[in-house]
Amino acid sequence: MAEKKNIFETINAVMEDVGVIGKDKKNQQQGFMYRGIDDVMNALNPAFIKHRLFIVPEVLEQRREERQTTRGGNLIYSVCRVKYTFHAEDGSSIEAVVIGEGMDSGDKASNKALAVAFKYACFQVFCIPTEEMKDPDAECHETAPKAEGKSGGKKGAAASKPQNDAQTPPQNKPQTPPQNEPQTQRISGEQLNLLMKECDRTGVSWREICKIYKVEKLSDMTVPQYKSCMNRFKATPDKKKESVSPPPEVPEEEGVPWNTPAR
Repeated sequence: MAEKKNIFETINAVMEDVGVIGKDKKNQQQGFMYRGIDDVMNALNPAFIKHRLFIVPEVLEQRREERQTTRGGNLIYSVCRVKYTFHAEDGSSIEAVVIGEGMDSGDKASNKALAVAFKYACFQVFCIPTEEMKDPDAECHETAPKAEGKSGGKKGAAASKPQNDAQTPPQNKPQTPPQNEPQTQRISGEQLNLLMKECDRTGVSWREICKIYKVEKLSDMTVPQYKSCMNRFKATPDKKKESVSPPPEVPEEEGVPWNTPAR
């Protein structure tokens, strides 16, 4: 009777049988080529059966968001963190944790995220190459400078201007939050405390903050609104301290009218 292979021997045997999986599918919206989940399954399934390997998935974490298309349609964006356990016939196993992302206008966003997670877990574990594998070091992308860098030359001029009273909140429009941040996630208790401290430091009323961001109370603010507000607080000076008048001087007894002897 042949000795049962452990998980490392089994994975090595699958790698020998699978080989290259080329990118023969094309994304119709963005035009890039990719390897479909069907191509991966068709290549791996016979090798899994032959070498008695099976995989058990476990979703560790899932996050869903509602987004809109450029035409105003609704989309569901799903991100899944999945653990895949690869089992061999002798009982040994290894685990791989990957992230999968998917977007759909119906109820398939999570299915797409799981399919992507499984596909890339197999790519990584079995080191599946493509026919036109490119090294990431072969490409170089130039990024645009940050907005803060562009305004760096004006900092000196801005510093020379007199500061406005702290009681007037900054008049800049609320910054538009990045699209990849959750739009509905409320701020935490710690973030609420930081906002209250900034209101106390600058003298800006919390009611003014609620008015700017169109919320009933500070705890209703979302995380992107919180980040925008804190950025504006950074440019707001401390409130002016109230000047305390010195106590009146006590007149000396000598020369005071009521102490002057009558003539």
